[in-house]
Amino acid sequence: MSLRLPGVPKLVSRYRAFDLLATLVAVVRTDGSVIFANAALEDAIGISRRTIQGTPFGDFFTEPQILRSALEGAADNAFSALRYEALVRRANQETFPVHVIVAQTERRGETIVELLPLELQAKQDREERLIDQAQANKELIRNLAHEIKNPLGGIRGAAQLLQMEIESRDLIEYTQVIIHEADRLQTLVDRLLAPHRRPHVVGDVNIHEVCERVRSLIMAEFPRGLRVVRDYDISIPEFRGDREQLIQAVLNITHNAAQALAERIAEGDAEITLRSRIARQITFGKQRYRLALELHVIDNGPGVPDSIKDRIFYPLVSGREGGSGLGLTLAQTFVQQHHGLIECDSVPGRTDFKLLIPLP
Repeated sequence: MSLRLPGVPKLVSRYRAFDLLATLVAVVRTDGSVIFANAALEDAIGISRRTIQGTPFGDFFTEPQILRSALEGAADNAFSALRYEALVRRANQETFPVHVIVAQTERRGETIVELLPLELQAKQDREERLIDQAQANKELIRNLAHEIKNPLGGIRGAAQLLQMEIESRDLIEYTQVIIHEADRLQTLVDRLLAPHRRPHVVGDVNIHEVCERVRSLIMAEFPRGLRVVRDYDISIPEFRGDREQLIQAVLNITHNAAQALAERIAEGDAEITLRSRIARQITFGKQRYRLALELHVIDNGPGVPDSIKDRIFYPLVSGREGGSGLGLTLAQTFVQQHHGLIECDSVPGRTDFKLLIPLP
């Protein structure tokens, strides 16, 4: 039963800063009735905060007596903060596991209950690793490319001078091999350095124009046996970004998918889906965003090999023989320059690369 508490509106306004947090937060009285619920809690439980406020918070737990005991302990100054694991019910009666932190406030009779969804914690840890990995990749690539570049120029120059001095056709073929391979390595180095050299050109970006450009390029290269499905949310607004970088990022992922679908293309049932959606109240990279673009590139191929699943965004890691292993690394770099990130979920028969980019 919903209780109407005197002074709730005034108290609620004091805790509005909790709406900026990605974790689920409730401010409750000693008797367990909710004074304030933040936006993340409202989203997670699936009930409006107006309904949550004034109700016993323990009603949302499968074992409410543990929370009641914790609130009594906080009121008696038995601890400054208490942690335990629990199950919380959503509006549809589904439950999800959380790590509960019960902490005292400066005001007597008020306690903060913070809930950390365990799947959210795992997701945040994974995203943190992706961001740290991308930063390490960037430094590694930049340093390695510069270390290769100078001696490579010397090798090529020496081979050219040697070629001018010798007369034997057989020996000239050897010097040409050296020059050719040096040029090939130079091209690789230039590709490694490309995202760090090129300035970030910002303008208005329509993500569906980006997808259509990528779709036309893929269909031109794979005209038979591959179907590229559009599944767009046309309400997605334009945003500020580098259009060419985003085209390259989406193209790299889609091209990888098409190459992984070689057997299905031969059979005529290969499919790639470009799906755009709006994600609301989403957290990634330890930051909460009100709106974000969620672009999926989904294919019905064999999936990412288990041996490289955790390393697919590393440079020079490829699941395809002859692949350079740079496509996904560069895609992740370009998306992160838009304060976003790319995630991958892959099982045999379905691989989903999800690009997340904050929207204004």
